[in-house]
Amino acid sequence: SRQIIDAKDYGVPQTRRRHVVLACKSSIIKIPNSTHGKGKVQYVTVRDAISHFPPIYAGEIHPEVYNHRASYLSNINLARIKNTPKDGGNRLSWPDDLTLECHKGDYTGHTDVYGRMWWDRPAPALTCKFHSLSNGRYGHPTQDRAISLREGAAIQTFPDKYIFYGKSKESIGNQIGNAFPVKIAIKIAETIIDKL
Repeated sequence: SRQIIDAKDYGVPQTRRRHVVLACKSSIIKIPNSTHGKGKVQYVTVRDAISHFPPIYAGEIHPEVYNHRASYLSNINLARIKNTPKDGGNRLSWPDDLTLECHKGDYTGHTDVYGRMWWDRPAPALTCKFHSLSNGRYGHPTQDRAISLREGAAIQTFPDKYIFYGKSKESIGNQIGNAFPVKIAIKIAETIIDKL
């Protein structure tokens, strides 16, 4: 069977649409039914996924929580995030001196760039650059920084104790951003096991 599914419909705190194909030589395996959404269990939110992590600053690595590392921000980008309203704000609230040249004038597109996530909604789809403020709506809902590697992993539903290793934050970001959300992978694996 094949279907386009959205991760948030399976308990992942992220809007992430993916085309899933399941095939078996001996029988038909169906895509598991969604569990969250209208008339079902409420969507899992950014708050549900990351609010338990201790606060950190841009550029800080938490000494006790593995992979809880936030990207450094230049002075101008730190000023930009400080001028972005908490809980879902975007760059349209910045004063003119912080606005990028390409966004000046009547241009109102790409408002997710430099935006903050909302606490009480699923996150947008994470890419490999989710730890970078300028690459999407990856700003922390209330702290003046992009989400950390650990927070990205939590949004992808990796257990908090799962440790990522890599030579750089970019390497770890690639592992997390390219991953298939763990919660959906488990649900699909259970479906296959039950069928076989």
